[in-house]
Amino acid sequence: MKINDAVVLVTGANRGLGRALAEASLKAGARRVYVGARNPAQLESLVALAPTRVVPLAIDITDARSLAAAAERAKDLTILVNNAGVLASQDVLGSSPEAIAQDFATNTFGLLGATKAFLPALERAAAAGPERAAIVNVLSVVSLGNMPGLGGYSASKAAAHSLTQALRADLATKHIRVHGVFAGAIDTDMVRAMEMAKTSPEAVAQGILDGVERGIDDIAPDPMSRELVAMYQRNPKDLERALSGGVG
Repeated sequence: MKINDAVVLVTGANRGLGRALAEASLKAGARRVYVGARNPAQLESLVALAPTRVVPLAIDITDARSLAAAAERAKDLTILVNNAGVLASQDVLGSSPEAIAQDFATNTFGLLGATKAFLPALERAAAAGPERAAIVNVLSVVSLGNMPGLGGYSASKAAAHSLTQALRADLATKHIRVHGVFAGAIDTDMVRAMEMAKTSPEAVAQGILDGVERGIDDIAPDPMSRELVAMYQRNPKDLERALSGGVG
């Protein structure tokens, strides 16, 4: 799957990894990049980078009407990047049910809702020939093992990983590739206050697009993710212990 001449849509493109993914897609030669955010005014500086190629969309992935309106405008889409996400809850015992529900509403059900909304466009692209359509779900290494300090968020990302596997099986016969991205800590607003090694969003975005072009199902786009995914592949229990601080 080549990014060059593709039509890419990135949800949550107003900052952080989403913005980096949009910029990386432009540099890789994408013919058009749809960029989504709840408030399109936040996308003005991104649109200014390539006014004829960047198209802003008002997208709230938790709102079916918002998704339907965006899908009407992005009928030529070939690559959907489900990037939008939230970190609303922390440990499962200390977080409110409402905060945990917010994580699931966006990170799990929002991802599924966006996929369903844009699927007709992807099906049309896939019908035009092989390697013409893909879905890229931005997950996390904590999809593979729960990080108790972020227990609710981790659970929502684990559910999104499971949905990614279901989508991969369901869409294989339609020739739509489904990628899961198991990113480590990224230097964005979401985790900036946490004391740990982080990778720049630009480097992670490039790692993601490289994985898409290479046809990798499960993409580990940064040094932390490569280490932790390898640990998971050797022994899932080792990753669980590592994420829990070695307890158990």
